Amino acid sequence: MNPTASRIAHGQQGSPAPMRKLGTTRKPRDRKVFNLKDEDPEDTKRRVKELELKPLYKEMLYTILHRLGKPSPEHISDNRELFQYVQKAFSMSQAEHEELLLKVQGLEPPTSCLMVTVKEAKGILGKDVSGFSDPYCMLAIVHPSDSPFEKSSKGHGPLFRKPKKAVVKNTISEDFIQRSSVKKQTLNPIWDETFVLEFEDNVGAEFHMDMWDMDEIETLGQKLGEITDLHSLKRIFKDAKKGQGQDDFLGNVVIKLEDLHCTEDEWYILEPRTETYPDRGKCHLQFKFIHKERDTSLGTGQPAYTTYCGLLKQFVQYDISQHQEGSSAWKGELCAPAQTLLHLHATLNNLQPFLQDLGKWLAFSKLYQSLELDSNILLHQVTSIEYQWAMEKLPYQQKHELADSLQAFLLYGLSLVRRFRDVFPPKSAQRLQSLLRVLVQMCKMKAFRELNPQTIDFQHKVTEALQEGTKEWFKMKKELHQPMVKSMEETVRALACLVREVKDDLNVNKEVWTKVFSSTVRVDVFTVNYLEFDALLAVEVQETLPSSTETQLSQEVADILYPLYLSLLDVHKAKSFIQNKDKVLALTVFHVRFRDALPCWLQKAYSTALVRIQRAVQVDQLKPLIENSPLIKHSSSAVDLATCFAQIRGTWNQLSWPDPEDAFMVMVKLTEDMCKITLIYCKMINQRAEELKSDNGDAANKLCVVVNNIEHLRSVLQKVPDQLDWAGLRQRTGHVIEEGQFRNTLYAQLQHAQGVLDRQICDAVLTLGHKLHADIENQILILADSHGPLPKPEDAVVSLMRFLEQELHYMNENLVQENFNSLLAPLWTHAIKILHRVSQQQVFSLEFYQRLQYALQCLEQCFHAEGNGLSLETLHAGEYKALKANLELTTLSNRELIQKYLDRKVTEQKRYSGEKYGAVTLIGSYKKEEQKLYIEVLNAVNLIPLDSNGASDPFVQLSLEPRYMFPEVETRNTKKKKAELNPLFEESFEFLVSPEQCCADGACLVLTVFDYDTLGTDDFEGEAFLSLKAIPGLRESQEPARTQQIRLPLMHPKPNEDNILKLLETRRSDREAQAFIKQRRQRERKSQEV
Repeated sequence: MNPTASRIAHGQQGSPAPMRKLGTTRKPRDRKVFNLKDEDPEDTKRRVKELELKPLYKEMLYTILHRLGKPSPEHISDNRELFQYVQKAFSMSQAEHEELLLKVQGLEPPTSCLMVTVKEAKGILGKDVSGFSDPYCMLAIVHPSDSPFEKSSKGHGPLFRKPKKAVVKNTISEDFIQRSSVKKQTLNPIWDETFVLEFEDNVGAEFHMDMWDMDEIETLGQKLGEITDLHSLKRIFKDAKKGQGQDDFLGNVVIKLEDLHCTEDEWYILEPRTETYPDRGKCHLQFKFIHKERDTSLGTGQPAYTTYCGLLKQFVQYDISQHQEGSSAWKGELCAPAQTLLHLHATLNNLQPFLQDLGKWLAFSKLYQSLELDSNILLHQVTSIEYQWAMEKLPYQQKHELADSLQAFLLYGLSLVRRFRDVFPPKSAQRLQSLLRVLVQMCKMKAFRELNPQTIDFQHKVTEALQEGTKEWFKMKKELHQPMVKSMEETVRALACLVREVKDDLNVNKEVWTKVFSSTVRVDVFTVNYLEFDALLAVEVQETLPSSTETQLSQEVADILYPLYLSLLDVHKAKSFIQNKDKVLALTVFHVRFRDALPCWLQKAYSTALVRIQRAVQVDQLKPLIENSPLIKHSSSAVDLATCFAQIRGTWNQLSWPDPEDAFMVMVKLTEDMCKITLIYCKMINQRAEELKSDNGDAANKLCVVVNNIEHLRSVLQKVPDQLDWAGLRQRTGHVIEEGQFRNTLYAQLQHAQGVLDRQICDAVLTLGHKLHADIENQILILADSHGPLPKPEDAVVSLMRFLEQELHYMNENLVQENFNSLLAPLWTHAIKILHRVSQQQVFSLEFYQRLQYALQCLEQCFHAEGNGLSLETLHAGEYKALKANLELTTLSNRELIQKYLDRKVTEQKRYSGEKYGAVTLIGSYKKEEQKLYIEVLNAVNLIPLDSNGASDPFVQLSLEPRYMFPEVETRNTKKKKAELNPLFEESFEFLVSPEQCCADGACLVLTVFDYDTLGTDDFEGEAFLSLKAIPGLRESQEPARTQQIRLPLMHPKPNEDNILKLLETRRSDREAQAFIKQRRQRERKSQEV
């Protein structure tokens, strides 16, 4: 017999059980007060399990034993699996589990109920004369014993019985039937009414819902007044056949309870009793299985949502403990058993979604303070609560709990913001950004604003937290660097360390934290922290350094002050990154505290430079720094002098003295010191030449070196205005220093020094007429004459070289190198142009090009003059390189051309510095005793994505080139790496090759990175070239170094640019050359270079 059903008004929250309503709590039990300080930790653990965990555990066991509804696909259907999970999550032993399970099995089972919400219906039949109906619903649960049967003459016997039509009216007692309200004159009624139907067993039981049209007794006149068409008239005749006030059947829904999930929300078709009107519309129903009248000895003494919160915390803690170590923070995905249990508990206790979200927020916000949770979990809960807040109302007690929780989490979040330097390292910036998003969203919540009467300016709160945190951090660092001895020197050193800490912190703020706070809270963390540091450092500087001293500072104290000044200057320069750049800062005039030390710093820079120059001249033997070098002809003292000037420039750049007038005076002093050092050096180097002259009698060579040194010094002084940025200084001092004073002071000093240098350089340079040009051209044309028998190259150039030696010998003897070069340069350029013009003739003779090549070599030796003439840089200008390359290539065989091409690629690889297409890292070594080359490919990085998914499937191909040198060595490939732009290979390869092969010209290892393509050809990622000569182990003095990594940037060839390939293409009869050309042109077609 069915228990009495009860109806729940729509919108009611909480459990239907009379002993357990949401929003209320049980009367607190008398509990013994424990002194936790004196209690043993094991006793505390057992007491917590007894008082807190076991009630929750029993609640879970009771829920599993009396679960209702068909399990959903995403939930666990096996109760044994749920029991096992609960036992592990609560850390219950098998004995404890069996004991508690036995107790729960002995409890009174709950009253099982089906909560049904009739939402609405659409497209129902119109039974009234007006074409509409007055629908209402009748709901009941029919058990097998309640199903009615009717006799039938059909069948196998006279007493054969068949079930009646699926309707509840006049089938079961009215006491077990629930009725909805009547909706007048509509075909799309909306009820949104909730009913609770009790049942004892769902096996064979069915839910029935019949929809009827309410008929009221009307007079004939009233009915005739409602006639609108023929259908209305037919309806009147039909009503006349039935009794007055008899309701019309509109349709029904019959569902087996065994087919219902724990919760359902579906549209159901209204089924007819006859086939007269098969389409009767549909009805929207919501189902939920719940418990009523649970055993009173069960429970935690808390509301259902509090129990839900406790269960959630327990499951989350267990799942996090099972979370893989070293992985990211827990993302909020509970395992399937935990989700199933929480769903069952919330559903069976009729816990509303709002209270579920509240429980999750309470649990997650507390767990976040002790466990590593992803902040996005909290963001999701905040969003859910905000949505639910607009839809439903919370009880008074839960409102206070939510308010307290939001306020507590806000304070906790602000405390983390205050200590963000210690809590969130720069690598964890994303964690802080996620937390700030949660706090921002939380403060924007309507619930937060309504529950907190005081208006909270979150940006202001964050700013206050940052300011307070910066003060605390500064105080901590100050105490850390506090000196043990309170002397002036130690106090300044401590302050310098503190300022460096502040500078480093500001750099991290600028590089990392500014983006985090600006994108989430719209707070410029750099500006906030900088202003705090500015005020704090100003106080420290004021307390540590006096504004002025009557006694002169010692050099020791001045040396200690210098690094402190530089650090403070860096901090002060960082003001350019704050928002309010016009704000007057406390450190603006910090340099005033260092004004007394400024003369000491400048004097030390001058004294240090002067001492170094004196020592350099004393040890200078007046020999070129590099013998026979075309570029470096000066001696070691000239290099030391240039280095001293560079250090003086570094002192100026480091000082960056803020006051313009003082800065001008500093520049005057530095320029005066450099000019003074220049003149002193000229005097000392000439004296040194006189000393060496008397000793060795090599006056001419020594004088050449002296002249070269002075010429080098002159070129250094010419760069001083640009290197010291005199133009920028002029702009800074425009309002205090007049233009005439500026020029008469600085430029006059420099011009005077340069004039002295110019007078000591050679006075005259012989001028040659155009006759030299014409004579050189005639000599080259005679050499290139191709008519008649061709002389040998060495014989053909005799006339030209004899002419040049005679003409240039005299000038070379009397001119200073730099000035002599100014004469040689145009003569050299003219000779190269004539040779290049002659080489363009279409002469198909190898001897002809060999003669021109030999002439070019002789001209180069003549004009270079073993380093005494033009420098190689000047000689090897663009037109010379083109001529030489063209002549060299035309005289080479195909294999020599391939070797030269590979040598070019190796050279290009060495000069290639960027990693536009990525790079490959390897380890190479050669073992002579085994005659094996070992290559280990470690990884590739920063590869370009070539697949549509934004990644690549890379592998590396290793080939020893040129192929004719290594005919027995096969090309090797690494394994393919799926969807990687930074693949890790770590694969080793061995190549059996001789040392002679490896040391041959052009021998190299070509590493080509491809993107593996299953359907088509592999895509070209890039290539790298490594000379085999460079691999450790090949030279006698080298030991194999397998741990030395070689990083090679990947390159793409430029299409149709190399003249060697163009030349090889013309030699079509050579298969080897054509195969090489084919491979290179394929790479060029896949290249991304233009």
